[in-house]
Amino acid sequence: MHFQYQNPTRIIFGTRTIERLGEVVRELGPKALLVTGGGSVKRSGAYDRAVESLRAAGIAIAECDGVEPNPRISSVRRGAETARREGCRVVVALGGGSVMDAAKVMAAAACYEGDPWNMLGHGQEGRHIPTEALPIVTVPTLAATGSEMNAGAVISDQESTLKAVVSAPCLYPKTALVDPELTMSVPPDQTAYGVCDLITHVTESYFNGVDGTPVQDRFAEGVILTAMEWGPRAVADGRDIEAREQVQWASIAALNGWVQAGTLSPFPVHMIEHSISAHHDIAHGAGLSAINPSWMRFAARTRPERFALFASRIFGVPEGGRGEMAAALEGIDRFEAFLGSIGCPTSLTAAGVGGELIERYAEDTLLISANAQGLLAGRPAMTKKDIVEVLRSAR
Repeated sequence: MHFQYQNPTRIIFGTRTIERLGEVVRELGPKALLVTGGGSVKRSGAYDRAVESLRAAGIAIAECDGVEPNPRISSVRRGAETARREGCRVVVALGGGSVMDAAKVMAAAACYEGDPWNMLGHGQEGRHIPTEALPIVTVPTLAATGSEMNAGAVISDQESTLKAVVSAPCLYPKTALVDPELTMSVPPDQTAYGVCDLITHVTESYFNGVDGTPVQDRFAEGVILTAMEWGPRAVADGRDIEAREQVQWASIAALNGWVQAGTLSPFPVHMIEHSISAHHDIAHGAGLSAINPSWMRFAARTRPERFALFASRIFGVPEGGRGEMAAALEGIDRFEAFLGSIGCPTSLTAAGVGGELIERYAEDTLLISANAQGLLAGRPAMTKKDIVEVLRSAR
């Protein structure tokens, strides 16, 4: 194996760590742009606690609220302009993955004279990869994306109905204040979608990465098993703080680069889902839940031994005399049943998505994510026909 790994984000993890927000931000600058979503942080009390800590530390605040569940580039532009106009020196993201993603791009856009949409890859020429950003502090209120400790962001554009990705070292948050207590007000459905999202981050590298990474395999399997053990408890009882803690840490470990180190893995299921939620504005985790089992059945045809290993290590499915493909399919069926058991949709129809735009989803996916050969990278690499096949089987 040949790889480099670095994650510069400092984690402060535990209940009531939000009370340290002002102390952490004061190290970075005297005025912060506070980025929030649609109002749940105010209803839960998290907003008041954050503002109290910031003001007690002498931090001046400008605000950008109303970031959408699938964050829009229009909100990024608005936040970046506010940061510039108000002279903000730090960006604080208080919310879920959408708020954190938007805040990262706002932080970079505040240092860039061009249109922020040009920082995200969507098939354009002359793309600007950001190299500078205001320092970012993340305070997650949902266990799902792991955005609090990585350098990636996903943003939607209403005009083109495209959803695009940016990743750059300058987007790593300086500090993530991870207080699992803040996730206790998350409703059961969103909790379940977060569990699906974090598991899918791990299955992407597990099934699409290079061979010969046994340490990463065991990391991945550990994250999956932890999410499957504690996720149902968090869904069933939002006040179960131990379950919230375990799921929160699993979501961070799933996408801070640790599990993926050395795997060189693409994320085909995520790329397909982005094209769907760009059109329908469904929860990202719900879209993943609808697609991933169908993609797994498609991919198992070319690597049954890998999916049989998953079935054995995650579900205890014996290969026996049935052969690898039979074991692989049983494991996939059991995984799909788990998703359904915690309330995730296991078809596009159940997620509220019809089949009218399937060809468009495939085209958009390749527009955003095609490799030099015009294929969606993965194992196996996918043509438009392959993507359409997976989506039709997911209906």
